[in-house]
Amino acid sequence: MDDETRDRTPDRGQAPTAPRPATSPRQEPAAPADPAQGAPAGTRRAAAMQAAPSARISEPSPPRAARPAAQGRSYAVHPDAVEAMMRADHGDPFGVLGPHEVGPGQWEVRAVLPEARAATVLVGDERVPMDRRHPSGFFVAAFPHPQRPDYRIAVEGWDNTERTRRDPYEFGTTLDAFEIGLLRDVGNDAVHRVLGGQAVSIGGIPGFRFAVWAPNARRVSIVGDFNDWDGRRHPMRLWQDGGVWELFIPELPKGVHYKFEIRGPDGALLPLKADPVAFAAQQPPETASRLVGQPSPAWRDEAWMTSRGKLDHRHGPISIYEVHLGSWARVPEEGNRYLTYRELAARLIPYVKEMGFTHIELLPITEHPFDGSWGYQPVSLYAPTSRFGTPDDFAEFVNAAHEAGIGILLDWVPGHFPLDAHGLGQFDGTHLYEHADPRQGFHQDWGTYIYNFGRTEVSAFLASNARFWLEHYHLDGLRVDAVASMLYLDYSRRDGEWIPNQYGGNENLDAIDFLRRTNEATYSHAPGTMTVAEESTSWPGVSHPTYTGGLGFGFKWNMGWMHDTLRFISKEPIHRRYHHHDLTFGLLYAFSENFILPLSHDEVVHGKGSLLGKMPGDRWQRFANLRAYLGFMWGHPGKKLLFMGGEFGQEREWNHNQSLDWHLLEDPHHAGLKAMVRDLNHLYVATPALHARDTEAGGFQWLVSDDAENNVIAWARKGRREGEVAIVVSNFTPVARHGYRVGVPAGGHYREAFNSDAGVYGGSNVGNYGGVAAVPEPSHGHACSLTLSLPPLATLILVREG
Repeated sequence: MDDETRDRTPDRGQAPTAPRPATSPRQEPAAPADPAQGAPAGTRRAAAMQAAPSARISEPSPPRAARPAAQGRSYAVHPDAVEAMMRADHGDPFGVLGPHEVGPGQWEVRAVLPEARAATVLVGDERVPMDRRHPSGFFVAAFPHPQRPDYRIAVEGWDNTERTRRDPYEFGTTLDAFEIGLLRDVGNDAVHRVLGGQAVSIGGIPGFRFAVWAPNARRVSIVGDFNDWDGRRHPMRLWQDGGVWELFIPELPKGVHYKFEIRGPDGALLPLKADPVAFAAQQPPETASRLVGQPSPAWRDEAWMTSRGKLDHRHGPISIYEVHLGSWARVPEEGNRYLTYRELAARLIPYVKEMGFTHIELLPITEHPFDGSWGYQPVSLYAPTSRFGTPDDFAEFVNAAHEAGIGILLDWVPGHFPLDAHGLGQFDGTHLYEHADPRQGFHQDWGTYIYNFGRTEVSAFLASNARFWLEHYHLDGLRVDAVASMLYLDYSRRDGEWIPNQYGGNENLDAIDFLRRTNEATYSHAPGTMTVAEESTSWPGVSHPTYTGGLGFGFKWNMGWMHDTLRFISKEPIHRRYHHHDLTFGLLYAFSENFILPLSHDEVVHGKGSLLGKMPGDRWQRFANLRAYLGFMWGHPGKKLLFMGGEFGQEREWNHNQSLDWHLLEDPHHAGLKAMVRDLNHLYVATPALHARDTEAGGFQWLVSDDAENNVIAWARKGRREGEVAIVVSNFTPVARHGYRVGVPAGGHYREAFNSDAGVYGGSNVGNYGGVAAVPEPSHGHACSLTLSLPPLATLILVREG
């Protein structure tokens, strides 16, 4: 959303016509403070009401009428309230600060100004000196005025300079009860429209409205480099019926750094918290949020976005290049620094285009404090990481991809979050975003908190974030991380370490509901996008529609296929005959879900070595095995995903702190492998038989499934039109097999469209001279057959012509 202009309160500070919180500015005295508590009695009652926030947020409270000032009576601020303000321990700042009518036509303007040597209220041409009522900087100006004054405050600093500014406590609320209520609507986008630092204008005066959900906090302040990180200077008002704290700060510039200073329900001061809905953040190791407002990039991808909504992903080609931006390439001559988003747009996008991939999948670029988490422990879910530039720079990267016809997917992490003190953990002094019971709220494997999906505000926060990336940054899909850990209450837990659901089962019913509602929202509001589940179990219907009882994802990673086939290809060829089932077993369930075949980053870390390193044999055989395996994968039903470096045979295990070893391309074997993956991608996209029926059993037919002795496997792929046929044959032994007969479902000439043993790829050039004609000789249950020469350790793809 662009910076919005709100003019709900033409006369600044007047009560809004919509229902307002009890703590909005009012023309009445502050409640007397309870000296024992250091806060007004009304504030203590509000804190008591916050014990069960979910119950209180169902309906916003009705408006509280302002009391007119009594004739002839003084309403001067109570000394105990002043003391509480100066201790930053007052929960109702608008009851004390700003303009207050203390008698008929008599006004006081009160301000906390610890930075001031002296202060003056400017009302028109009049200058009214402010009295220091507390040595730490509580100032009051008293003066007659016929109506609520329009004023500024001139602050004389200790350096004898004077600065004038608007008073935040002069302004009324910019929120209403309806917006607050939407924060509990899972699938709505209210969270990123209402919360965070939003650029707004009140009465023609620009500024930023800050809002944060912290229902159990005793006091919340905005602190930053604009107020010396002093929690006394900008305390916020509380919407009691929503648990949202809000403050408009006029004339605040973009780019300042800020956090929230929160005093918990027990009065303890918490570590400063980053804004959960910050749209930008400091570059780690710094941890502050950065004020930029809602993203409003200069988009140039109208044609892409128009056509995106018409895409049919199930029947189209999807070949994904998985990338960790921090290690795809670096700049060694400049201290091994990262490439920026704009540099990546100039280098990575053309590379992916040349290689024929249809999509780039980014390891999480939501802001995260620890490089070693690869982004999978994010703190600021709404902020593109500042490691590579600004939000506008990231949008330029997306622009460049779409102009090149490439989609962008984001690894999205709604399952857990880190324990960093500035993050979401115990955000308002209670277990707000996470479960309090560690059997539900703590990931033992990863040392992270688990979101409490049963709290609707938390699920709405996450679902709104999913829509935010797809709608505001034009991303084309989300790959949802660690779905299995969300679905099962006993995930990676022993007996006694988990709590069953209400029916005694291990299913996380709240997480299931959250995933379904999020998928429904994303597909409804961002047509043409996709959601992909990294789900490693046999949970049924992951990629089935929610109306059939499924989870509603568009696709699911086929982890079983990946494990089985990597286990097979890592065996010495002489032993592969005993593991032939690892190649065929996946076809028993290949069409039960909409699958993506992943060779992801997870397979090249933690001692697993590289893809090339998994291959047996001498150097030539290792490359031949990898070429054959990738050919087998591209010919197999299912969309494709390959982690960066796999396309040219990265030899060492992936290291997130180093660039890929691009110098390897000087070696013909590596260059040949890269050329082969490029050609495979272009063939895959151009050949409907290889992608149009990836998710349909009718698009696949076994030709040779039982030749374990020779390690040969063959099948037919069929498109949606009559006669669209491709034949895939793999020979996983280092022995060329001539005169190998394969039955085919249709006659005609079959062009040898791909041969992983081609000399240009580093192979031995055994092949079929460009193609083979089917002859009317029955084989493998078909009336026609091909007689082929099968190269050693190679895959062939033959496409029927005509």
